Amino acid sequence: MKHIVIVGNGIAGITAARHIRKKSDYKITVVSAESEYFFSRTALMYVYMGHMRFEDTQPYEPYFWKKNRIELIHDCVTTIDFDAKTLKLEQQSDLHYDDLILAVGSKPNTFGWPGQDLKGVQGLYSKQDLEAMEANSKGVTQAVIVGGGLIGVEMAEMLLSRDIPVKFLVREDRFWGGILPRADADLIEGQMAQHHALDLCKETELEAIQGDDNGRVKSITTKSGETIPCQFVGLTVGVTPNVDFLRGTTLEIDRGILVNPDLSTSIPNVYAIGDCAQFKRSNGMRRSIEQVWYTGRMMGETVAETICGNPTNYSPGHWFNSAKFFDVEYQTYGWVWNELKEDEEEFIWRHPQKEILMHFVFDKDTLTFKGINNFGIRLRHEVFDNWLNQSATIDEVMTNLRRANFDPEFFSTYEKEIVAAYNQQFNKHIQLASKKWWRRILA
Repeated sequence: MKHIVIVGNGIAGITAARHIRKKSDYKITVVSAESEYFFSRTALMYVYMGHMRFEDTQPYEPYFWKKNRIELIHDCVTTIDFDAKTLKLEQQSDLHYDDLILAVGSKPNTFGWPGQDLKGVQGLYSKQDLEAMEANSKGVTQAVIVGGGLIGVEMAEMLLSRDIPVKFLVREDRFWGGILPRADADLIEGQMAQHHALDLCKETELEAIQGDDNGRVKSITTKSGETIPCQFVGLTVGVTPNVDFLRGTTLEIDRGILVNPDLSTSIPNVYAIGDCAQFKRSNGMRRSIEQVWYTGRMMGETVAETICGNPTNYSPGHWFNSAKFFDVEYQTYGWVWNELKEDEEEFIWRHPQKEILMHFVFDKDTLTFKGINNFGIRLRHEVFDNWLNQSATIDEVMTNLRRANFDPEFFSTYEKEIVAAYNQQFNKHIQLASKKWWRRILA
């Protein structure tokens, strides 16, 4: 019987295991050094904040694995002999495979800062990072977070939940400046300003971290020469593929494990999926490495098709993502760059009192809708995906904006105000489509 070995039990690896089981009777073994059972990585912050227990982050009961004949090995892969198709484990016997799926994830970035290995300095990615943060944040009266992205916001919210003041260092002139346009960042910064224990320090870069006589962080120094006393430093300047243990092998590696459209690698019967995979050729405007929950899930489904006899290329479709900045929900569909491109026009609507903003981008000449950033309103993914597939114009989007609202029967709606503002800015006379569409959906 063919033996499929999967290294890594995150969303990518476990999705592959589940879908291979649905389609075959192959023997499946999942190896992970991080945890015995698959868990929801995005829920780690809620464990720290006391909203749930770690065992509650496991989507499947322990019997699920035995029932579905998926063997779990809690151990560390030290080396892989690709010629012999064998994994060497730290504690258990060598493991032979017929097909190997590498789903080894990411690790937090570090850039060689002096003092980055001191006690109390860490990133936030794994279960071990959560455990370290639990220990490192005890007795802390001042924390510093370096890097203004999604992980940084999560860590800030975690620390603030325990009344630990945070200085949040970002090198750009606005929060998440490499991703968010100015107006979008302004809304998030306004949300941050409501948390008086959070100090957003823009255009500020880390120079070095200083330790005390016990090897624990006591302060940091910025590139401008400022010294900030602190007992905890969160390094949240992104993640990088966790592939160092594979360098020096015959496997082709750049920043991540290089893969073809079907997620196969340079070695026959070896695949890479999730955060560690790097596509050799670009897929439209999508990045060669996509370290997002849903892309890992889609890669797991794709590789399962190929391994089970239905060769399939990874096709993620239009870019989308979602997150939460404290109490503000964020969704993005299509492409909204941090700076408007020459051929683009934008329409931004912001609620005068509430933290709600919709940022539309469209082609200046053809009016083709290109993307949206949305804050504070839930939108329907499938509606925007269809508009992007059909190259709908911004006028069509405005006319049918009610269709995109996820929950109009429960929450206030703002389509009239949004379309009125659009008409005024662009001297248009767009009329909203009637509400009959929603009556049909809700009937």
